[in-house]
Amino acid sequence: MLDKLEAINQRYENVNEELMQPDVMSDLKRYKSLNKEYKELGKIVAEYRNYQQVLSNIENAREVIATEKDQDFREMAKAELDELMPEQERLEEVIKDLLLPKDPNDSKDVIMEIRAGAGGDEAAIFAGDLQRMYMRFAEKQGWKMELIDAMEGTAGGYKEIIVAVRGEDVYGKLKFESGVHRVQRVPATETQGRIHTSVASVVVIPEAEEFDVELNMSDIRKDYFCSSGPGGQSVNTTYSAVRLTHLPTGLVAQCQDQKSQLKNFDKALAVLRSRVYEMELAKKNEADGAVRKNMIGGGDRSDKIRTYNYPQGRVTDHRIGYTVYNLASVVEGNVDDFVEQLRLADSAERLQEGVTK
Repeated sequence: MLDKLEAINQRYENVNEELMQPDVMSDLKRYKSLNKEYKELGKIVAEYRNYQQVLSNIENAREVIATEKDQDFREMAKAELDELMPEQERLEEVIKDLLLPKDPNDSKDVIMEIRAGAGGDEAAIFAGDLQRMYMRFAEKQGWKMELIDAMEGTAGGYKEIIVAVRGEDVYGKLKFESGVHRVQRVPATETQGRIHTSVASVVVIPEAEEFDVELNMSDIRKDYFCSSGPGGQSVNTTYSAVRLTHLPTGLVAQCQDQKSQLKNFDKALAVLRSRVYEMELAKKNEADGAVRKNMIGGGDRSDKIRTYNYPQGRVTDHRIGYTVYNLASVVEGNVDDFVEQLRLADSAERLQEGVTK
């Protein structure tokens, strides 16, 4: 492991030097690629240097224990060694996790799509609750969330809402949120106090950059229309809303959030590019495509990955059997526990796959 870490450390130094070269700085695509690699390597190198320091301190403590005649010094060294040994084990586990092959999309921004499923008005309200939950989570992470398109529900919330989330390691943290989320509670519209079950689906797509996938503009049909709000009431009288159709795949993306047709076009194009990118990824990895299909499901009550039970104040992730009883905190954006537990479960699975291969 040490040889591998030293090689990574050397690559980290080499990339740092490359980033300083004028020809690299003038090549935006190459510069962004190297800068991404530099940041990813930096996380490993930082832990490697901490690990080196701990190993050095362990060696010094053992030397003191073996050679020092003063009993007090030996006792101090033993106490230090008792603290250092668990830290060595902790760092080794951290480094093993960092050395696992990473999803190259983990560092990407995302397009998040939330849609109401079974449950009528309550499902749309729940979709709005999920959007707010992820918005709060994004704020805590220092990310930015930008509205792309939305169709509001008649009683509140959203029948569908699409947002872009941008920041550091967004896809890596949000990718396991894809799937059907189920809520159990008494809706505000329920007069007899009965608990209803409703669902909303969440899809998290890595946002593709221009050099990830090339779109031929001649393959894209552009439709322009007036933006509209709930009930079809006209929001503006200019054809600022944009709908793009990728003719070879039939994929469609639209945006009507901005007053500017050009801004709406750029946002819709970003969504379309990401959907084409995701389709190409699925073709390259059919297994991943099947997993995503199973996770998203059809928005039916029985097809779920997580349940938010209001009467019990409980949130359960069914994929890993993880339950917390702090629903009020979770819906306020504190989903860190689920993000971390799902990440650990994924790492453990990939580590086991590596052992068995």
